[in-house]
Amino acid sequence: MTRDAWDPELLPDLHGRRYLVTGSTAGLGFFASLQLAAAGAHVIMTGRNPNRLQAARAAVQRNAADADVETLLLDTSNLGSVRAAAATVRGRSGLHGLLLNAGIVHPPRRRETTPDGHELVFATNALGHYALAGELLLPLAAGRGRMVWVGSMSTAMGEYDPIDLELENGYTPWRAYVQSKVVTTALGFEADRRLRAANVPIASLVAHPGYAIGGRTRGILGVNEPSKTKRFFDNLQAPITQSKEHGAWSLVRALVDPDAVGGQFWGPARIVSGAPRVAKAPKITLDEIIAARVWNYCEHATGMPWPYLKASRTRRRG
Repeated sequence: MTRDAWDPELLPDLHGRRYLVTGSTAGLGFFASLQLAAAGAHVIMTGRNPNRLQAARAAVQRNAADADVETLLLDTSNLGSVRAAAATVRGRSGLHGLLLNAGIVHPPRRRETTPDGHELVFATNALGHYALAGELLLPLAAGRGRMVWVGSMSTAMGEYDPIDLELENGYTPWRAYVQSKVVTTALGFEADRRLRAANVPIASLVAHPGYAIGGRTRGILGVNEPSKTKRFFDNLQAPITQSKEHGAWSLVRALVDPDAVGGQFWGPARIVSGAPRVAKAPKITLDEIIAARVWNYCEHATGMPWPYLKASRTRRRG
């Protein structure tokens, strides 16, 4: 399929394909799940709140005829939750795609830590996804699948060299968010390099949603219910924003487009909005020295080196 022919509202037939999406209860994760399910995929919707997760699943089923979805409790800030969820997924058939979307967009004003002792934003947005991807490497290899890490255009707005990954000094909400996205993007590119070197049949890509906001997104009961005030102020930003639904287009294309390849960075055509296309990643996220440093930190912080050798020997089932 040529890129010019891609229609984000008319995806390829995904029947027989199985995808897991983190952070499925709202925003990009919900709309990515809806788009995948509407195209026939089996979608594992994950989230940390069981009530919101059930509401999101019901919303997908209302909006996509014959949607094939299931739910799974998963809190990416908690390594125990990550391991438990991954164990459930590994007990089933191969996985064709993993969308690493969950994250904190509005960090707390003061630095907070998780029960594992890690800075909350870093743990949620980056560290938990490193662990989850590693835990699911074998089913992904069995499905010759893809992992897509969710970056942000904010990583091009300043040089945030992630030396102090846990922000023990100089924490600010903005720095916590941007640095977590620099780390996430660097991990996505480093994963592809390492998977290729180990001959593991998995591609790793990064995608960003542009400037996608809730007030420009259609209302969906239990998922997106912005106030009239939020609608008003978000619509004032119409020239530089788009809906969460359109923001999910880049993520979904990176996950399912047969022409997409590992190591690519996808985003909206106009940076903040538009149809999905291959984009230019911020320079800092491509620095292999930084990426290796970040990777080694995550490996030691989680105590989980990725099982490349086993994954390289895994053959597609079914």
